[in-house]
Amino acid sequence: MSNDKTDSDVAFIRALAAILKESDLGEIEVEREYGENDELMVRLSRTGPAPAPVAVTPAHYTPVPAAAPAPNTAAAPVPAASDSAPPDPASAPGMVPSPMVGTAYLAPEPGAPPFVEVGDTVTKGQTILIIEAMKTMNQIPAPHDGVLRAMLVGDRDPVEFGMPLMVIE
Repeated sequence: MSNDKTDSDVAFIRALAAILKESDLGEIEVEREYGENDELMVRLSRTGPAPAPVAVTPAHYTPVPAAAPAPNTAAAPVPAASDSAPPDPASAPGMVPSPMVGTAYLAPEPGAPPFVEVGDTVTKGQTILIIEAMKTMNQIPAPHDGVLRAMLVGDRDPVEFGMPLMVIE
């Protein structure tokens, strides 16, 4: 490989690193072909502090009360409950994760009623929200039948891959 091509590759990698630093991306992978059997594969990943996770505010977490458990007649030690920490929606059974990065829309268009609301019964495959990614509206279907117990995102909220969107039990 010539020195000019090496200098060009280094400049290309530095440009990619600058893009990674300036954007909210966590990783960039590029394959660049120069010709027959001459290619450059580059994968850059953030190793420093990760971008701050999107905070889920308690105002979006609206649990539906569950039936009270039956009283237990046997005396058992009760662990101390932490009233200050809300339940972790990422570990809730029936949590629906975001399949992509984008912007969440809870209704098909501005001013229209939302696809689903807390307490609604949903069926597998029913559209529960839209995620806009790269100017494309992606309908997100319910992964299973159930009742919407909690809405964890608001309309027009940015979402990350794997981020909890809602809880359907």
